[in-house]
Amino acid sequence: ADDKYTDKYDKINLREILENKRLLESYMDCVLGKGKCTPEGKELKDHPQEALETGCEKCTEAQEKGTETSIDYLIKNELEIWKELTAHFDPDGKWRKKYEDRAKAKGIVIPE
Repeated sequence: ADDKYTDKYDKINLREILENKRLLESYMDCVLGKGKCTPEGKELKDHPQEALETGCEKCTEAQEKGTETSIDYLIKNELEIWKELTAHFDPDGKWRKKYEDRAKAKGIVIPE
């Protein structure tokens, strides 16, 4: 388990954050380096690049599911935030297509 990220925040209610615009924007500002971070926000901020590049290999099962849930939600409901995140962490679009294709396979429509 030493090669995994901490599971300290695995029980966090992602839906509550995703569906609350103020909370969501606060976390996004933290992750993008534009605002203050809560302890769980800091943990989130420390790993997205690595998780993206490794396919989340250090993620716990809950983190993998949470990542998928979050990405799908952002693509479907908060496309501007998704675009800002991918521009920041995936400027070459190397991984974005993979996640968007997976979302499309689930029936999520991505406006062009």
